Amino acid sequence: MNPFIWLIEALIELITWIVIASAIMSWLVAFGVVNTRNQFIRVVVDTLFRLTEPMLRPIRRMLPNLGGVDISPVVLLLGLFFLREALRYYVWPYFY
Repeated sequence: MNPFIWLIEALIELITWIVIASAIMSWLVAFGVVNTRNQFIRVVVDTLFRLTEPMLRPIRRMLPNLGGVDISPVVLLLGLFFLREALRYYVWPYFY
């Protein structure tokens, strides 16, 4: 396998898990399960926000207002899954 293709797929996988962790952490904060006054939780939430917000902001601008429901992480995950499968289908056969 080409190392560049492997690196791209690994980055897609890492971004996928970061988006999932960010969505779960935002739910935990919204429902009051975790306390953001805790320094460690505040750092984790801020780090996840800073990592995912540049990818989610353009999607949020394009989506209609759904009354407080944010589906931008779902749209981003679908895009990442599509990109990974397109990479496997169109690019990998040429590198074997």
